[in-house]
Amino acid sequence: MNKGLLFVVSAPAGCGKDTILEQLFKKNDSVGYSVSATTRAPREGETDGVHYHFLTRERFEELIAEGGVLEYTQYCGNYYGTPRKGVEELLAQGKDVILKIEVEGAMNIRRLFPECCLVFILPPSMCELERRLRKRGTETEDKIILRTAQARNEIKFAENYDYLITNGELETAVDDLLAVIRAEKLRRSRNSALLDRLSAEDCEKSGV
Repeated sequence: MNKGLLFVVSAPAGCGKDTILEQLFKKNDSVGYSVSATTRAPREGETDGVHYHFLTRERFEELIAEGGVLEYTQYCGNYYGTPRKGVEELLAQGKDVILKIEVEGAMNIRRLFPECCLVFILPPSMCELERRLRKRGTETEDKIILRTAQARNEIKFAENYDYLITNGELETAVDDLLAVIRAEKLRRSRNSALLDRLSAEDCEKSGV
């Protein structure tokens, strides 16, 4: 069985990456999703084990010490990280996996998995990003200012990614991400076995 392909999706808060991934999984059930872990509190409507593994700071630090996370970072005072076990199991089963992680974590994943594909979701504009943050109604004014400033810093990392997708229209953004997945699966470097098989094939004269 061929090993699965790893995709990393990053975006500043408010860019809609959760909604994009939710719609993507409805259209493509062949891609697995690794649920990240965090020490932040759940937002309204979020479920443990579905949106994140919500852990205490103590438990998260235990996992770090045990080597149980592939990468982790601190963002706005909370830990975010990728549990190792689930990712490695899915890839070994030949399942493609999407990781939703922050930019620093994405750089760490690339060092561990050089063959992975990095996708960055951009807002149509910074003004629209701030409007979306306010519309959520889950942040204080100080938090909105902090997240907007953080977004500007994160966007600087976008030049290190393989693909950039602007989430102006949700359906278009979802289709763009699906196109990225299809394109990466068709790369010649990932399908050299097909060429080897055809080159080695010896059809009988009475055959084709």
